[in-house]
Amino acid sequence: MLKGRLGLEQARVPHADRHGLIYLERGSLSVESGCLRFVGVGTEQIAAGDYLIPHQSLSLVLLGPGSTVSHDALRLLARHGTALSAVGEAGVRFYTATPLLPDFSVLARAQVRAWADAKGERMMVARRMYAWRLGEVLPHRDITVLRGIEGSRMKEIYRITAERMGVHWHGRHYDRSDPLTADEPNQAINHAASAIESAAAIAVAATATIPQLGFIHEDSGQSFVLDIADLFRDTVTVPCAFKAVAVHQRRPGETLERLARRVVAERLRRDQVIPSMIDRIKALFEPKGGS
Repeated sequence: MLKGRLGLEQARVPHADRHGLIYLERGSLSVESGCLRFVGVGTEQIAAGDYLIPHQSLSLVLLGPGSTVSHDALRLLARHGTALSAVGEAGVRFYTATPLLPDFSVLARAQVRAWADAKGERMMVARRMYAWRLGEVLPHRDITVLRGIEGSRMKEIYRITAERMGVHWHGRHYDRSDPLTADEPNQAINHAASAIESAAAIAVAATATIPQLGFIHEDSGQSFVLDIADLFRDTVTVPCAFKAVAVHQRRPGETLERLARRVVAERLRRDQVIPSMIDRIKALFEPKGGS
């Protein structure tokens, strides 16, 4: 919220102030008298109105569906080092983004140093991420062993969550070459995971860290994005996926993919998941973040 700033006491634009993110949808982004202006038609999340956006205090503008942006707006954002991303509703898709070009490189340099130290700090960062997910610091220093332990825990999380949601679960099965052959719970997990990965991509872009340099994932060009998304797999991705299946069983007329995206979008907004991802990225490279 922007209460008391720029005369926006009545503003209803969602704004994670500490992270410098703002989400806009269903409107036009332009420039008037040297100020960034957003005219919105109104949605459940953003009231219809004419808003002045404090672009100098933002690191990233998330432009959602039904929005347009002018050349002047792009020029103004670039001049002040503010990035612009085209995203799906609430950040469940990450389509494109201009370079952030921040005036800091602390996180990126820390990430590179840790990643380059393959036998030392890289493993410490990986262990820290596993500790966050598993609730304990494991003594193992072999990434293969850690992946195996995490895989076993996930099997139990799938089973417990499915039981709680009243969804029949027969195990995780996914044919990457033909994903539609999977049953509904597995398809829903795929859809929810895709949405959470988009949210993680936004967090990585907002912190100007390097998506290619992952610590658990290695081969993908979005390896670090996948690392951050997996931190929320137990608490967000899986529960949202099974909730979508449960809703789909009651409302079969809606597509499972749309339901999964909608459930994730609601969770992203309600629990401020993207700001939480940004906090995790910052904490990950703090000198005293633990091992």
